[in-house]
Amino acid sequence: MRGQDLINTVLPDEMLVEIFCHLDGLKSSCDSCSLVCKKWLKIERLSRRTVRIGASRNPDAFVKLLVQRFVNVRNVYIDERLPVSPPFQFGYPIIHGPPPATKKRRYSKNARSSLEPLHASKDSRSESRDLEPFSLSDAGLVTLADGFARLEKLSLVWCSNVTSVGIKSVAEKCKSLKTLDLQGCYVGDQGLAAIGECCKQLEDLNLRFCEGLTDTGLVELARGCGKSLKAIGIAVCAKITDISLEAVGSHCTLLQTLSLDSEFIQNKGVLAVARGCSSLNVLKLQCINVTDEALLAVGTFCSSLELLALYSFQRFTDRSLCAIGNVCKKLKSLTLSDCYFLSDKSLEAIATGCGELAQLEVNGCHNIGTAGLEAIGRSCPGLSELALLYCQRIGNSALFEVGRGCKLLQALNLVDCSNIGDDAICNIAQGCRNLKKLHIRRCYEIGDKGIIAVGENCKFLTDLSLRFCDRVGDAALIAIGQGCSLRYLNVSGCHQIGDAGLIAVARGSPELVYLDVSVLQNLGDMALSEVGEGCPLLKDIVLSHCRQITDVGLAYLAKKCTRIESCHMVYCPFITSAGVATVVSSCVNIKKVLVEKWKVSQRTRRRAGSILSYLCMDL
Repeated sequence: MRGQDLINTVLPDEMLVEIFCHLDGLKSSCDSCSLVCKKWLKIERLSRRTVRIGASRNPDAFVKLLVQRFVNVRNVYIDERLPVSPPFQFGYPIIHGPPPATKKRRYSKNARSSLEPLHASKDSRSESRDLEPFSLSDAGLVTLADGFARLEKLSLVWCSNVTSVGIKSVAEKCKSLKTLDLQGCYVGDQGLAAIGECCKQLEDLNLRFCEGLTDTGLVELARGCGKSLKAIGIAVCAKITDISLEAVGSHCTLLQTLSLDSEFIQNKGVLAVARGCSSLNVLKLQCINVTDEALLAVGTFCSSLELLALYSFQRFTDRSLCAIGNVCKKLKSLTLSDCYFLSDKSLEAIATGCGELAQLEVNGCHNIGTAGLEAIGRSCPGLSELALLYCQRIGNSALFEVGRGCKLLQALNLVDCSNIGDDAICNIAQGCRNLKKLHIRRCYEIGDKGIIAVGENCKFLTDLSLRFCDRVGDAALIAIGQGCSLRYLNVSGCHQIGDAGLIAVARGSPELVYLDVSVLQNLGDMALSEVGEGCPLLKDIVLSHCRQITDVGLAYLAKKCTRIESCHMVYCPFITSAGVATVVSSCVNIKKVLVEKWKVSQRTRRRAGSILSYLCMDL
């Protein structure tokens, strides 16, 4: 049958398009299909619905190319925080080398997107400033709007050269727009008013760090498309005040999600939203001038509330949470961060009234102690995720109740909880056998005993992080290796762990993809050899500050774990330039190597090119 086409000759183009539309959406999958034949290339271009753009050397020209190739795109995600990758060429000159020294990156994130990444621009304060060559401009946005008229989702993260001119073009030509993310864009009131006037189907709007907005723009948007709006996010917009929220409360009656981070919002605005948006089910607040009065209104009018997150509140008291507990019976997720005046009474009220609670995070609330969490354990049997961060007053007996009453617990995160020890972890392990994720950091009373109990009882555990837990040693990891098959393991700073513990994990976790063993002074080449033998799927490994690992162990690891994408190995004195060269040459998928500059030879640097992040970074 060699040489015969048994697919294209039988299946009509319409069916192939339908099949392509059911791909997983990953760029790699789409690209693989497009390389089969010219017909599939054409069909794949017709069927592609999503485009993700990182940083490019000429983003406007890049957008023009995409518009020509993919005519049915519905979703476009552009993130200019991402680093520049190798230059591409499509009829434009390639620009070599880094951007000019006078250009400053406003935010640099160590991440990659599925298309060629796009370079970020410096912060500017006025819409009339000069455009930078490495940032998407209004011209590029106009091209995008012309080519993707049926656009439904548009994300322009930190595209700070985009102004109201470009946004107005999108509004006028992409009237089916449902989701708009303008995080970090210096967009003025005219652009937002145009969105409100033209995009009557808009449901989700993100205005975080939009410095150019005032109440005028948001009020006009609420009046224009408030009937369809379901989610709004506002953060660090100095000119957005209670006036905007009053408009939201009046016009956005279907609003379900509100996220506010502002020191300029006060009770009046939140009260207006609570009274006008009775369908509100997600509320996230970080507003230092909001008090009990606002949250009492939420508790009174928003009975459908399912998620509540309160950050850095110094003016809320137990009255607020008691009101929530009395009315919001559907509450499933609660986050309390740095709410200093909340006490055990708040958690007791939530436990009594919100029996469906599934997620709880308590972070730095110094007046919440054991009694409050005990109440949660007794009254919230559906609790599946629990995070206790910097909770010095919560002790073992609190987790006894959680272990006894919350059998469905799947994720537990403990950070700097000095009064929680092995007995508490043993109770969790015995009572919560469905535990899949356990993260513990700097809890010095937790040692081998507790982790051994986890290995013996929690057979579904796949994600384990034990950072700087000085009492955890090889015995704990041996139990984990014998009882659990991990995908993620972080034992950074656990000085008692050596080769024996990691060998046990390597033999018992063939699906391990992430491993952090940094700052383990007793770890040597033998452990790396076993990891190479037993964990062929490993993608990310952190070896920094491991002073006994040498080029020999690294070579064996690189030879066996061919899927490695990132490797951190700074301050490993016995790893030399030869070891670095081995990783670069043996790991065909390598994207990032973190190592001292002087350990990289000229030949390795030429071979690695720009695919390695931080290759030449001095530490």
